[in-house]
Parts: sequence; structure tokens; C-alpha cells
Amino acid sequence: MTATADPAPEPTAPRSTPLEAVHRALGATMTDFAGWLMPLRYGSEREEHQAVRTRAGLFDLSHMGEITVTGPAAGALLDYALVGHLSALAPGRARYTMICDADGGILDDLIVYRTAGTAYLVVANAANAQTVLDALHERQAGFDAAVRDDRDAYALIAVQGPAAQGVLARLTDADLQGLKYYAGLPGTVAGVPAMIARTGYTGEDGFELFAAPADAEALWQALTEAGAEAGTGLVPCGLSCRDTLRLEAGMPLYGHELTRNTTPFDAGLGRVVAFGKPGDFVGRAALEAAAARAESSPPRTLVGLVSEGRRVPRAGYPVTGPDGTVIGEVTSGAPSPTLGVPIAMAYVDAGYAAPAPAGTSGVAVDIRGTRQPAAVTALPFYRRER
Repeated sequence: MTATADPAPEPTAPRSTPLEAVHRALGATMTDFAGWLMPLRYGSEREEHQAVRTRAGLFDLSHMGEITVTGPAAGALLDYALVGHLSALAPGRARYTMICDADGGILDDLIVYRTAGTAYLVVANAANAQTVLDALHERQAGFDAAVRDDRDAYALIAVQGPAAQGVLARLTDADLQGLKYYAGLPGTVAGVPAMIARTGYTGEDGFELFAAPADAEALWQALTEAGAEAGTGLVPCGLSCRDTLRLEAGMPLYGHELTRNTTPFDAGLGRVVAFGKPGDFVGRAALEAAAARAESSPPRTLVGLVSEGRRVPRAGYPVTGPDGTVIGEVTSGAPSPTLGVPIAMAYVDAGYAAPAPAGTSGVAVDIRGTRQPAAVTALPFYRRER
């Protein structure tokens, strides 16, 4: 009898957001991203990027993973499961935080909103949403709290850029002026119930709107029309320009700057770890050790690189010192539409982490066998005017 191999599993088709038909009608180039069919770009990536920097851009972020945590001990559960002090959040406020494993490795970076006294909304990256959901269920034992998968309950639309508030104000009577950064409030936008959050991933002011999937198309259309009426236009933007925007703003991307093999302290984000909160939390001992290492002798440091050539440093490219020795690795890189030069983030040996004096390089990126000089610079590359 001849043995036969098990058949290969059928590939799973990517999921679609409620706005897929809208994206296709706008001529978007679609791509499979984290198991979702998403718009990569609608036309020129540079024009989309510059629209967000100078006016306003419109993003479909419905691939993000929403998880609701409720109950008398919801805050205590999140304090134990995550590295931040979430029970200290005031209702209506949000916090950037992380969920780590017992060894201190980052499972995901998150935004957590306290939507009511005993209710929180955890927003995970699309690729890690199931991992975060599973971890919260595993860490739930002993807490009077419920963890609910709400990924199908929300569409998420973002309006980002200096004109974002003016555009959104045409469609809501919510107090946008009084809404602080990293805060959210329930409201109505163009007649659609939504949670309006002043958050984003572009380095600009802006808002993220959590609404029912059935309302997504109407909301997108109303925002587009409001942008035209405001005279600024509201440019639809894809994942490609979202990546260059966040890179210029020095914002980490999971799978690049953040991984299971890095701790928050490795990434220069130790501030998100709340050692002073009451009680224990998952990964505490490992993170205390990581904090001590970062204080005494950090192995590598996350820095910015500004390339002196035209070729773009890409993730995985080696970073070398003056003698050609490998001293680090690029984690993200792209042409910067704002600066007009290629930029990158990289982990480099701590001895090379100091910003280079003006007009000097000091390190190089090995781009397929060619060493291209680059200057170490402090992050972020771009900071908006307040």
C-alpha cells in the first residue's frame, strides 16, 4: 500500500471590509494584508501622503481587531493582562499599551479605551487580534470580567490631517474642540452613531470613528462630501501612505520594530510599563530584568537613519560601522515624501546610537552588497506643529 501525503490545506480567502465596493469604485489597488483585502493606494502614494500632512486624508481601518472587556473587575483584568495601568484610566480616555508574554516579549501593541466605568475597548493590530483575544481569555481566570470578540461589530474609519477637525465638525455637534488627544466620546456623525476618538497613526491630528459595519458606506460618503464642501478635499488614502506617515512620525510597527523577541525596553518604549500599579502582571519579572539591562548596558537601540544616497534601506538590510562590521539591522525604510530623502528605523549597537553631527554619516546600510552612508538621527523624523 502506497502512503500518500495529507492534502495541503486550502488557502483562506482574505476577508473584506464593509467598504470594499467603495474602494474598488475609487480604483484602489487592493492587497492582502493580515488576512484582509485592503486598499494599498488609490493613485499616487506621494499625493496621498502629502494630503494628510497638509490637508486631510480618509482611511478605512476596519481590519483592526476590537475586543470588549466588561464587568466589575474589567480594569483589574487588564492591569494583570497588559503592561499598563488601565484601571487608572478615566472614562472617555484612551492609552497606548502592550500585551507581553511571560518572558517579556511583545505579543502586540494596543490602544485601550475606557468607554464606561466597567467597560473597555481593546484595539489590536489585525494580524495579532486572535492572539490578543486568546491571551485575554487565558488570563481571565479569577476575574469578574467578560471578554468579547467584537471584530465584526465595528467598522473603523479615520480622518487624519490638519483639516480633519474642520471636516468632521460639519457632520457632528460633538465637542471636537474639547476632545483631548487619546480620548473618545459617543456621538453622531452624519446621523450615524459612532464613538469619536482623537487618535491616529500618522503623526497628525485626527479622529478615528468606530461605527456599525452597516453604516460604513454612508459615513464614508458623508465625510467625502464634507471634505469637498470644506474646500480642502478629503483624499482617500491606502496602507502604503499610512506606512510612510507613521515611519516619518517614528511610530513602531508590529512585526518590524516590535516582535515577540523584543521587549518594550528594547524598543525604547519602557514608559508604557507601569511597575507602580498594584498587583502582579504577566511578564513583570522579565520586564524588570529588561529594564535593568536597558539602564546599564543596552545591547541595541532603536534609532532613525537618514540615507545619503537615493536607494532605500529596507527591512532586514544590515547596518554597518565605519570598518564594515555589522552593528545593526534596518526594521523599516521608505522614501520620505516630507524630507525628500530615504529614511529608516533600525536597531543598532548602543555605541552607535548617538545622533551623528551635522554633515556626517558614521554608519552605512548594506544595500545588496553596496554600503550606502547614513546618518543616525533621533526619532521622530517629523513632528507636526502644535
